[in-house]
Amino acid sequence: MSKLIPVTILTGFLGSGKTTLLKRILNEQHGMKIAVIENEFGEENIDNEILVQDGREQIVQMSNGCICCTIRGDLVQALSDLIGRRDAGEIDFDRVVIETTGVANPGPVAQTFFMDDEIASRYLLDAVVTLVDAKHGNQQLDKQEEAQRQVGFADAIFITKADLVSADELADLRHRVLQMNPRAPIGTAHFGEAPIDSIFDLRGFNLNAKLEIDPDFLRAEEHDHDHDHEHGEHCGADCGHDHDHGHQHGHGHGHGHGHNHHHHHHHTDRIGSFVFRSDKPFHYGKLEEFLSGILTVYGEKLLRYKGVLYMEGVDRKVVFQGVHQLMGSDIGGKWEDETPGTKMVFIGVDLPKDAILKGLANCLA
Repeated sequence: MSKLIPVTILTGFLGSGKTTLLKRILNEQHGMKIAVIENEFGEENIDNEILVQDGREQIVQMSNGCICCTIRGDLVQALSDLIGRRDAGEIDFDRVVIETTGVANPGPVAQTFFMDDEIASRYLLDAVVTLVDAKHGNQQLDKQEEAQRQVGFADAIFITKADLVSADELADLRHRVLQMNPRAPIGTAHFGEAPIDSIFDLRGFNLNAKLEIDPDFLRAEEHDHDHDHEHGEHCGADCGHDHDHGHQHGHGHGHGHGHNHHHHHHHTDRIGSFVFRSDKPFHYGKLEEFLSGILTVYGEKLLRYKGVLYMEGVDRKVVFQGVHQLMGSDIGGKWEDETPGTKMVFIGVDLPKDAILKGLANCLA
């Protein structure tokens, strides 16, 4: 059986530089054979510049061996056509980038790779990468819930056009994005200069025993509640808004300007995140029942959730993650040199944080 083809979903706000990045992928000598699938509904698509308009669907081979395929229609169909042509030896590619339009919710695109057996047998969803425009980001997050979803869904986030705003504005945007999604590293990119290896092979959907949560986010949670983390009751709705965010962006701006950030308070984003941690083990039956209840009730509102769990009677880590109602879990490695403990992160729309944290605490053995 041939190796699964990794797929990256590239999403981002209008004007955030997706087009620039795609052009670069399609033309630069990076030595990779990439098929780019462009959803043809955006205000900013690249085909009018580099593709001839003819027929319902075209596949154009670039000089660097990449392929650009514009689709007007069904993604599953496009992916299976591409595989068909590859199997027949007509085209060759090693990975796929799917560009969603500026107003798209990446959720349904991601779900395709878990719901459709034919697609899942040939493709592996690697990651959702979101570009955020530094200049208009705050405004777009205020106006469009889809923009917030794109942030919440991401495995990696790049703030583009950062040179157009002040250090304070950048720190503020970064802080806001971090509250929505503490598990995606946030980089800055001058376009299209995001290093290609920071976009590919991120393994955002792998079930692995590493759960990266931004340390600034965790520190802010602990700071708010005096390390009282047994019940996961780390923090109220304004988590981390009340103290210095000078350290938030790690670009050497020091700790001096946290007090300028009073405007953090104005962002009441519907998309938010929280973390549950405990060093007591879970009772398997209770946890299973609680999680399946949460997924039934809040599945649509849960964008991404991920955890490394300490389970009673299991001497290895249990890892789990999900997209909306689709959850997968697996037995991970042994607790080598670390003290066993649970760490879970939930990202979603209007989630009842306190109720979920309390419910999880009630599942402890």
